[in-house]
Amino acid sequence: MKKKNFIAAFMIVFAVMLSSFAFYGYQVLYTPNILVDQEDRMFAIEDGTTFKELQNKLYDQRIVNDLVSFSFLAKVKGFDREIKPGMYLFKKDMSNTEAINMLRAGIQTPVKLTFNNARKIEELASKLTFPLQIDSADIAPLLMSDSVAQAYGLNANTFICMFLPNTYEVYWTASPKDILDRMKKEYDRYWNDTRVAQAAALGLTPIEASTLASIVDAETNKMDEAATIAGVYLNRLKKGYKLQADPTLVFAIGDFSIRRILNKDKDFESPYNTYKYRGLPPGPINMPSIAALEAVLNAEEHRYLYFCAKDDFSGYHAFAKTLEEHNVNAARFQRALNMERIYR
Repeated sequence: MKKKNFIAAFMIVFAVMLSSFAFYGYQVLYTPNILVDQEDRMFAIEDGTTFKELQNKLYDQRIVNDLVSFSFLAKVKGFDREIKPGMYLFKKDMSNTEAINMLRAGIQTPVKLTFNNARKIEELASKLTFPLQIDSADIAPLLMSDSVAQAYGLNANTFICMFLPNTYEVYWTASPKDILDRMKKEYDRYWNDTRVAQAAALGLTPIEASTLASIVDAETNKMDEAATIAGVYLNRLKKGYKLQADPTLVFAIGDFSIRRILNKDKDFESPYNTYKYRGLPPGPINMPSIAALEAVLNAEEHRYLYFCAKDDFSGYHAFAKTLEEHNVNAARFQRALNMERIYR
């Protein structure tokens, strides 16, 4: 009788323990343990992070509610032996299983890489790395390297063409080469057969179109007149006139604070001085916007050969078909500059 009672008691205790272990196992695997009663959050794991460092970070940032159960399951799944760097999105009320499976598989959430302007390519280094793990110092030498530019079919003067201002989704762990490869892919995607044909119809290569777009971008921030300005420069190119574009001379001199070009400036020696040399300069004078590129490819057809800023400082321009008409417009603008005491 005692033996039967003992066996019965043992079975009851065993059943209770088994139920407890099963319940705890279920909790470890499936109950919410990540960002409980919080909002979704991005979480970065850097190269070389140890499991102990990861545990501390998860605890310090209050991401994991029960660190013991998370750590136990992570070790069972072998995650503690292979930490994959990346930017991960932890969602509120995730279970240990969901979180660890995501981290083990290295399922990163892309970050947004946005850049929209740069006068010179070296200015891009910080813009291209701002949301990423890599440092701007890692990519800057590549941007300045002629051999790297040549590897992408460009050169030091034209390399900036490859970087189209936009917002891109990239992985936080992307290397400098990954970024350059991605930019080349986007450049090739933009310059599809249709756009290459549009440029060719204007007598331009894609690089020449980008160079002209950079001048248009520097001339105006009023995109409703950008196609008109592009048409002026195309007319001058066709007639063999010098472009005489002030922004190219400012770029050559390297002083971007200049608001007024003087006659003495026009003798400045540089292939970018379009007052001295015919045709387009050797490359873009800034990173042209997509809007300016489209303005060039869809340039307005007209007979204007000249333009200058309007004397009301509205940012718009007065266009002219003859030099005489242009001189009148230019004189008005010069008087406006004098009245505002803008001498440089």
